[in-house]
Amino acid sequence: MAISQERKNEIINEYKVHDNDTGSPEVQIAVLTAEITTLNDHLRVHKKDHHSRRGLFKMVGKRRNLLTYLRKKDVTRYRELIKKLGLRR
Repeated sequence: MAISQERKNEIINEYKVHDNDTGSPEVQIAVLTAEITTLNDHLRVHKKDHHSRRGLFKMVGKRRNLLTYLRKKDVTRYRELIKKLGLRR
């Protein structure tokens, strides 16, 4: 269900702000979005997996909080990230 380390490294390299960046809001949001997508696919098959569903809800809430933080901090970075990830905000 979790994304592989190689895929996570690809996402980090794509969304990083500077060379040693692994914890910027953009990177965290991108990694959470990939995990949410993977978990959504899992839950389409396993409809009664309520424990994983709870984890999905926690990830969605965390991503929402990070998006709010980024929007308050820098609106242009927020808009670019939303457009790049294809989120509907």
